Amino acid sequence: MKVTTTIRELQAELAAARAAGKTIGLVPTMGALHAGHASLVRRSVAENDVTVVSIFLNPTQFNDARDLERYPRTLDADCAILEDCGAQIAFAPSVAEIYPEPDTRHFSYPPTDVVMEGARRPGHFNGVCQIVSKLFAWVEPDHAYFGEKDFQQIAVIRRMVADLGFKLQIVPCPVVREADGLAMSSRNTLLAPAERAIAPRIYETLVASRYFAQSHSVAQTIQYVVNRINAIQGLCVEYYSIVDGESLLDVRSWDEAPSIVGCITVYCGQKPIRLIDHIRYK
Repeated sequence: MKVTTTIRELQAELAAARAAGKTIGLVPTMGALHAGHASLVRRSVAENDVTVVSIFLNPTQFNDARDLERYPRTLDADCAILEDCGAQIAFAPSVAEIYPEPDTRHFSYPPTDVVMEGARRPGHFNGVCQIVSKLFAWVEPDHAYFGEKDFQQIAVIRRMVADLGFKLQIVPCPVVREADGLAMSSRNTLLAPAERAIAPRIYETLVASRYFAQSHSVAQTIQYVVNRINAIQGLCVEYYSIVDGESLLDVRSWDEAPSIVGCITVYCGQKPIRLIDHIRYK
């Protein structure tokens, strides 16, 4: 596997592959890779001739400086995982390489980027669009792979792809979970043992809510999830929204949309660590 740190080097590596008509897959990451990331990389390797994985902790999508500071950084371990998965190129640039000057572009895709995470993390999705649009322009992938744990992010990126006219396919990939149900996340490594022990109760509650929803309203189901999780010492729900799976707008009844998804963010522990997850109702 080739590790590149500059845009020039990355594009030089890809030029021959593109000239030969080879397909290119891209897996954008912020590093601190785990089995969830590995599943994306393996899928890309299986479906493309060349797989590029970016490892870049993007500062423009963090609206909390403390969150950026404590985000795990494990480049050597990340590269070992990528090599084991069969990736051909790892792109691990510096902040100065990506942003030699401030990126002043503003992306706006309501309602997808202004609800849920968008309402609570000002500028987050604008930063996501800044870095992902740059990667798409430099790599020119045929396919780009994203984990469905970041359900809202995929919806925003789809809007950006349509807006900017990128000729590529977004490939959403299923959430990978630990044996106890906790969605795999780089932030899980920040959990203390006691916090890690209670974190799976989030998904456990979401699964239980599917059965609850069969005989209760949307509003009652939201209250059920919030109350049950908040009753667990060490967990605090920031929001739980049940939304149209396409527009991400809140729904009021189960027959309001063909796809309905519950999206949750929970603070875990005293630090606290912010964990996200979702579940499909239909």
